[in-house]
Amino acid sequence: MIINKKLLASVTLLSVVVFMAMSPAPKPEEHKFKNLKVLPKNITDKQLDAVMDEWAHSLNVHCNFCHVRDEQAHKMDFASDAKPEKDMARHMYKMMNDINKKYFEAKKDSLGMMTQTGINCYSCHRGVSHPEVVAAPAPQRRGPGGPPPGPGVPPPGGPGAQPPAGAPAPGAQPPVGQ
Repeated sequence: MIINKKLLASVTLLSVVVFMAMSPAPKPEEHKFKNLKVLPKNITDKQLDAVMDEWAHSLNVHCNFCHVRDEQAHKMDFASDAKPEKDMARHMYKMMNDINKKYFEAKKDSLGMMTQTGINCYSCHRGVSHPEVVAAPAPQRRGPGGPPPGPGVPPPGGPGAQPPAGAPAPGAQPPVGQ
């Protein structure tokens, strides 16, 4: 009878363990972000933090550059679209993705994020929130009577060209007494 009690206790304990293992574990509550328009809806907290950190470092700004603070709740209201900078960041992100797809053949990963290739925010911003737009200087044309070539510009005829006959060699001292 002692063996039967031990066997019964063992079978009961084993069946409880098997039953617990088979029952689905409660899923952790998924954090759903509000108001995502260009980032994937299934982005994780870690991935979103990485994207926001990259943007903040590329522009040398803090969260409040694009996001407003909810003074009643005493915290940032990340879902709010109250600041125009947030909408501009969305447009810039789309532009960057379009450039990467068109010119760098960038592909999307499983979450729909562009893979690391081509350009990013830092390519233009270089740590400045509003990068300066500078027009390229007009090229200087040389021609008859035009301005002399600047430093580093080879003489007419290309590098190694011989000076005209009778002209002193470059760097030569003129003869004394003449």
